[in-house]
Amino acid sequence: RERPKLGGEERHVAVLFIDIVGSTQLVTSRRPAEVVAVLNQFFGIVVEEVDRHRGLVNKFEGDATLAIFGAPNHLDSPEDEALGAARAIAERLSNEMPECQAGLGVAAGQVVAGNVGARERFEYTVIGEPVNEAARLCELAKSHPARLLATADTLDGASESQRAAWALGDTVTLRGHERPTRLASLADATEQT
Repeated sequence: RERPKLGGEERHVAVLFIDIVGSTQLVTSRRPAEVVAVLNQFFGIVVEEVDRHRGLVNKFEGDATLAIFGAPNHLDSPEDEALGAARAIAERLSNEMPECQAGLGVAAGQVVAGNVGARERFEYTVIGEPVNEAARLCELAKSHPARLLATADTLDGASESQRAAWALGDTVTLRGHERPTRLASLADATEQT
């Protein structure tokens, strides 16, 4: 009965962005019903792992997904949950859907979390640099051997056990960013390259 208010609050979160590699080819090489079946299987894996790691699937955008860890529910270590979910999704896609590769990007930091839009139509989402970083990392990850990248800052906020699975890599300037970003990828993928 009472309409939620527009606006939000500052929160520390981790963000996971996932996008299928070669989605145009997927759509043009299969019948629409087959594409929907592939997408449903893909999204099923993503949703299961995000839920298991106590995150929120914020939105599906075509064949991409934005997941948030630490809002609206507080998490003591959103970095651990997001990095763990990303690793689990990458592993499951490799094992269960090897024909469906995806880029995954993880970033963490301060955002504004809340209802954005107009009074007549709005959605709960997060706005801030970590969202943009995760999207840029996701694009970069599509050409990375492990298909999974995180920021070094995200690792800094993670537990020692989670950090042990990752290795620091190159420093790059992501599109639209002024400051350079140090990349991190799965340790076993770094050893293979």
